[in-house]
Amino acid sequence: MPKNSLTKLLINSRTDVALAYRAAGVHLPANDLPASEVRAMFSKCAVSDAVIGVSTHSAEEVAYAESHGADFAVFGPVFEKDQQLSSEGLERLRNVCHRPRVGSPMPVLALGGVTLHNARQCLEAGAAGIAGIRLFQQNSVEETVGLLRAK
Repeated sequence: MPKNSLTKLLINSRTDVALAYRAAGVHLPANDLPASEVRAMFSKCAVSDAVIGVSTHSAEEVAYAESHGADFAVFGPVFEKDQQLSSEGLERLRNVCHRPRVGSPMPVLALGGVTLHNARQCLEAGAAGIAGIRLFQQNSVEETVGLLRAK
């Protein structure tokens, strides 16, 4: 890992735990509180630089997360849903990443069936990066990151 890199811990769906353990932020499910309300909770605890990500499944959810000040969105499923291949996911990702907006764009990460072989397609569609669960569980994390960066 490069010496100038910084790792931040985000707690999944538990703002209370993120606050209690002074995590860098939280990743919210699509149907959770708006990012603006969660950011207000962090502010009340004197945390002004919390990172807030939101899971999204539609262009409307991405727009909502962005309008409420989320730092990034995780969009999916791109390639599969419930272990079934999805043919329209990559096009939906492309549309979300190239959505009309005012100001600087909120980064969107691709999730759902992303592999070493199709990760580049996500980036070419406009994703700022990829998120993975199985991708990192089934392989050496260090090796997988190295291979993704090489692509």
